[in-house]
Amino acid sequence: MARNKIVTYGFNGETIDLAMPLRGVRYASCRLDFPVTHTTASGIEAADFGANRLLATFPEDLRQRVIKGGEAVWLEQGSRVFDRGENITRSIFPLGSTTVSLNAQIEGGRSIEAASIGSEGAIGGIVSCGNAPAFSRADVISPGRALAVPMAYLEEAKAESGHLRNLFCRYSDYLLAQIMQSVACNAFHPIEARAARWLLTAQDRAGPRLQLTQDALAQMLGVQRTTINAVARQLQDEGLVTVRRGVIEILSREGLMARSCSCHDAVERFFGSMIGEGGTGGSVGCN
Repeated sequence: MARNKIVTYGFNGETIDLAMPLRGVRYASCRLDFPVTHTTASGIEAADFGANRLLATFPEDLRQRVIKGGEAVWLEQGSRVFDRGENITRSIFPLGSTTVSLNAQIEGGRSIEAASIGSEGAIGGIVSCGNAPAFSRADVISPGRALAVPMAYLEEAKAESGHLRNLFCRYSDYLLAQIMQSVACNAFHPIEARAARWLLTAQDRAGPRLQLTQDALAQMLGVQRTTINAVARQLQDEGLVTVRRGVIEILSREGLMARSCSCHDAVERFFGSMIGEGGTGGSVGCN
């Protein structure tokens, strides 16, 4: 996606459709060196901290630092947050149902999803210390709001906050566990179980109605579209999902759990042990 795109926003803090201007609202344009298409003029809201399980653990002083140095952004579905080899200067905290896929690439242009990040975590510089080139490609698979915080700000905050150092240390362990489990799952489990696992994880983050093409799902699972077509048809025949153009809707979570491998539950349990189910981790550990 092209950088330095002109975007427009409303000063009332709401993303608007320029084809339908609102009376009584002033508009302005700005230029962002960031792959998003909207940003809210009012910036970060207090409720945003409850919409991400890492941010929810931030004490008031850390929240004020994020408000001062960060900004609220809108990530469009299909947009690229960063590409492989690109120098990362901001950390992104997805809010609510916003979800980003980290994809590993090989020769010939093929890729496969190594991890997906939603409101439980963050991408970009959380594991590394300071600016560093990205190894994977990050694509938005479920659109929505996110908080973008310059890494320099987070590095300063980490130097002063044992809570933040410990929280990011624990989150790094969780992210590594998700990637390791993904490697094992891709190597040993049949595509039907892998697809069910992926759909369950997507539902955890974005809800039961997924704006997703079968092409995109096939790419993230590293298989041919014909393979995903057959799997989707089978799941639909069993009454577990409905498949329409660009949309997969989950009808039976219990049925998908029965079809899935144990990898979904293993990763979720590890997150609970490292961060806490309610986002209350970070109180003890590596300082």
